[in-house]
Amino acid sequence: QLQASGGGLVQAGGSLRLSCAASGRTYGTYYMGWFRQAPGKEREFVAAINWNSGRTYSADSVKGRFTISRDNAKKTVYLQMNSLKPEDTAVYSCAADPYSSSLSAVRWWGQGTLVTVSS
Repeated sequence: QLQASGGGLVQAGGSLRLSCAASGRTYGTYYMGWFRQAPGKEREFVAAINWNSGRTYSADSVKGRFTISRDNAKKTVYLQMNSLKPEDTAVYSCAADPYSSSLSAVRWWGQGTLVTVSS
């Protein structure tokens, strides 16, 4: 089970941190990460992290602004979002994929959390 939190309203240039708390099973070799879906647009991959190695992967649109990390003890994955832009406005969902760093074979989904960036 994945529980996402941390969304909200922020002005352009501001920051937010999303959290995805994992429970109910171990995710030792999984890739954990985030998708987002803006109104009227398709869902897109944002970032992922390998639970074991800590290696990270991110979309070009967020590189240099968003950072994904994990806390093994808390079984939580974080998405630190800096320098937010209005085009980052979307529902952000966390996901767990046993195989793919691009989260192309998601097995578990968390609920979404809304991020709204005002101009």
